[in-house]
Amino acid sequence: MFKLTSLNLNGIRSATSKGLQAWLQQASPDCICVQEVKAQAADVADKFETLAGMKGYFHFAQKKGYSGVAAYTRLEPSDVVVGFDGGEFDGEGRYVELRFDTPTRKHSIISAYFPSGSSGEERQQAKFRFLNVMYPHLQALKAQRDFILCGDINIAHREADLKNWRSNQKNSGFTPEERAWVTKLTGEGGMVDVYRQLEPDTTDTCYTWWSNRGQAYANNVGWRLDYHLATPALAAGARTVDIYKAEKFSDHAPITIGYDWSS
Repeated sequence: MFKLTSLNLNGIRSATSKGLQAWLQQASPDCICVQEVKAQAADVADKFETLAGMKGYFHFAQKKGYSGVAAYTRLEPSDVVVGFDGGEFDGEGRYVELRFDTPTRKHSIISAYFPSGSSGEERQQAKFRFLNVMYPHLQALKAQRDFILCGDINIAHREADLKNWRSNQKNSGFTPEERAWVTKLTGEGGMVDVYRQLEPDTTDTCYTWWSNRGQAYANNVGWRLDYHLATPALAAGARTVDIYKAEKFSDHAPITIGYDWSS
């Protein structure tokens, strides 16, 4: 069983101060994809280059204290790809891909952080531009190799994926355009939403993010924003899923899926 975790840290320094490393030692994933590192190379050096025995590979944002992703792994990748569009979004530190290639198979694990549009129309339009370039990138990659994209995609796909869906239909993260993008990706795009493959009917237990406003976490007024999106061959190997909520390392919860890589 290959245990793969995804977690938006909302700052690596903040998350590790809240017990993340101790939990990782206990949970013992084989790989963890993290988003919103909110750090630069100098901040990571000699502090966060490894987590719980896993080596990290990073894509830092140009802007300090902003975005940034990483993937920590116990396995040595055969190659590491940093960035995906060569333009607007690579400067924001949103994509790192670890490749694990052998003579008989080509597998990748991707840590990705999709933009949020909640701060206003300008960022919402940037989010749409991101989706417009990410879709063909994933389709081209899918034609070459199997992969699992882990990350905070900042979209709740279905009504079951957030508590207050009726009042959020015009809000970023649940607009018809964003939901249609996920529908297309997991339909004609051939990708699999692995959590929903394993748990097709859950509602209030599926959430992975809660606003810091009010009593959202205490009242479980959440959203499912963190995904494993896999090519069918790897999705077929998914066996177990866990969203860990006993401790709070950030405003997101880690989601871990166990894969049978021999499938």
